[in-house]
Amino acid sequence: MATMSEQAEDLRLKNAKVLIVDDDQDVLDTMIHAFRAEGANTLKCMDGNTAVRLCDSEKPDIIILDMMLPKRSGFLVLERIRAGEVNPIVIMVTANEGKRHQQYAEALGVEGYMLKPVRLERLITLSQELIEKRDDDESE
Repeated sequence: MATMSEQAEDLRLKNAKVLIVDDDQDVLDTMIHAFRAEGANTLKCMDGNTAVRLCDSEKPDIIILDMMLPKRSGFLVLERIRAGEVNPIVIMVTANEGKRHQQYAEALGVEGYMLKPVRLERLITLSQELIEKRDDDESE
């Protein structure tokens, strides 16, 4: 049986600050639980305007961003984030299967794009990979 310190070392997102933005409470709760289980510090909100405010004030390492949000769409949130000084990793999640939306998200600088329903294991792994890649790029 692993000790607490060994378990802590196995956490894939230890100390990563993750903002999860989704207007579906069940999706939000499920993602928060999964990210916290991997050691992430999580923030959450359910609309685009709050997402922008939290990004500015809390400076997350990574944002899991739903495309369809009340008050400000995921695209408008992404545009605003990319125009600011904070430059978090952004993974957009959506139920919209259109390639045009994915191309637009990629043109705005999204690092990941996933279709709902999102497999949580894949989302966690992608988040870990993107954080490690950014850390490697910054250390070069």
